[in-house]
Amino acid sequence: MEITSAQNPRIKHLLLLQQKSQQRRKDGLFVVEGVRELQHCIEAGYEVDSLFVCEELVGKTDFSYLRMEPFTIPRQLYEKVAYRGSTEGVIAVVKERKLTLSMLATHLSLHNSRHSPLIMVLEGVEKPGNLGAVLRSADAAKADAVIVCDPLTDLYNPNLIRASIGAVFTVPTIACSSEECIAFLKEHGIRILTAQLQDSHLYYDTDMRSPVAIVMGTESTGLTQQWRNAADAHIRIPMLGRLDSLNVSVSAAILLFEAVRQRSSLYPGEGDE
Repeated sequence: MEITSAQNPRIKHLLLLQQKSQQRRKDGLFVVEGVRELQHCIEAGYEVDSLFVCEELVGKTDFSYLRMEPFTIPRQLYEKVAYRGSTEGVIAVVKERKLTLSMLATHLSLHNSRHSPLIMVLEGVEKPGNLGAVLRSADAAKADAVIVCDPLTDLYNPNLIRASIGAVFTVPTIACSSEECIAFLKEHGIRILTAQLQDSHLYYDTDMRSPVAIVMGTESTGLTQQWRNAADAHIRIPMLGRLDSLNVSVSAAILLFEAVRQRSSLYPGEGDE
């Protein structure tokens, strides 16, 4: 079926889902744009509700595996509705699937009989681009999960999905309260390492080979006191210049790959290309 008008009800709904988190929550739907991102989404078990394709951009691609007839739209309309403008020519409306801490517990028990879980925890991070970048680092480091505590942005924000290049689907990502997260980590014997400047040790002097959760707050205010009190250790990245902080996504990458470095002796050969 071809859609040519921006006034079409399906196009209007698509735009609402892109622009309004309230609409996404109400309908239990969100938007994924791009071939690679959609593939990661499907592989993670999400169900596509509807598909919009600009054949001039994507070509004659076979989407029969989705078992649905895509809506075709001309390039001029695609460029109006696509979050990234003229890109790959594929936009999907996808059904929301919320992961929970109990689901993460099952995941850890199934996939970590030999490995020590590595979890990244973010408290109150509000910029979708930062969260997306952290998810990319978590994917690269093969972290077991990213837990977003007291989130100030929803996990299906189009900018977050774009910034993560689909890593929001490749890494189990859970939203919950800080209280719930702390209780979960304590219950499962996962050490809490909080990134903070005060009363802390250099990150590379801290043992990250056991099950650990690396916890980071916002760049402006850092972590709340409840996380500092719950921590098993406080860690910091040395700042040799005049500034006292790094972008949260950069800091997350440094700390995640320190854990990877330390664990390389436990699992030799893993991660090598």
